[in-house]
Amino acid sequence: MHETIARLRANIARVFLGDPKTIDRVIRCLLARGHLLLEDVPGVGKTVLASAVARSIHATFNRIQLTPDMLPGDVLGVSIFNRETGDFVFKPGPIFANVVLADEINRTTPRTQTALLEAMNEGTVSMDGTVHRLDPPFIVLATQNPYEFEGTYPLPENQLDRFLMRIGLGYPDEASERRVLEVRPAATVLDTLAPALDRDELIDLQDQTDAVRADTVLLDYIVALARATRTHEGVRVGLSPRGSLALAQAARATALCDGRDYMIPEDVIDNVEPVCAHRIILDDASAAHDGLAARAAVADIIQRVPSPA
Repeated sequence: MHETIARLRANIARVFLGDPKTIDRVIRCLLARGHLLLEDVPGVGKTVLASAVARSIHATFNRIQLTPDMLPGDVLGVSIFNRETGDFVFKPGPIFANVVLADEINRTTPRTQTALLEAMNEGTVSMDGTVHRLDPPFIVLATQNPYEFEGTYPLPENQLDRFLMRIGLGYPDEASERRVLEVRPAATVLDTLAPALDRDELIDLQDQTDAVRADTVLLDYIVALARATRTHEGVRVGLSPRGSLALAQAARATALCDGRDYMIPEDVIDNVEPVCAHRIILDDASAAHDGLAARAAVADIIQRVPSPA
């Protein structure tokens, strides 16, 4: 089990030469059956990282380059009239894949963004009164540019809540950036990247994540953190029960990545910021989509709520 995760980590690291902790968080999302939102300025490797993850899993993969003129049908699919039978035939859209890369998700309109809600939450697509089920595993890896960039549409709160984690890549350190110039992994390695595990292996790892033990004390700690977000000064809307569930599942995935079948407090603490910061709404309207302000509020909550010994 641990060898499989290590193989996946090493495979992604062949292409993404940035912070190894970013790769770890991506793998946690995969194991927790969660969707991932990568947010940062253009050119720091968001799409390269997401593509490397998709190519590292031997499963169906589709990339959607989202633009302002896209319609929900361009993502979900459309019903086409068949003259021979006189019936409408559903033609699945690119959302029907095990791994979906939604590139620049905040470049498209809220109408098309909302079309992803059912698929990300229920694993289904409803069209013309018929429910079409998406084959597991189903994971959305989305990238977005900062909100202050022109031509972007901020994701609504209910859409953000469907992502298990939101993480930023940041700029690479000097050595990593020089290595990018030397290796040029997006041009030389990405196209030849072989899968590190297959679909069934990933599903097995996800099932093992579900089986990770969580002591009652740790569950109480997660509840205490969630309740602290709801009463923290400067926070208008705190963490929902769905957010608490997400934090617990991310902590289970962290334990499995470390080769354990039980959770420890550090598993929870290490995931609070990427799991919770994008789920809280601040009082200050001007900071509603300010990731730095939300992360600062979450960091303060971690300091205030005592963790189990």
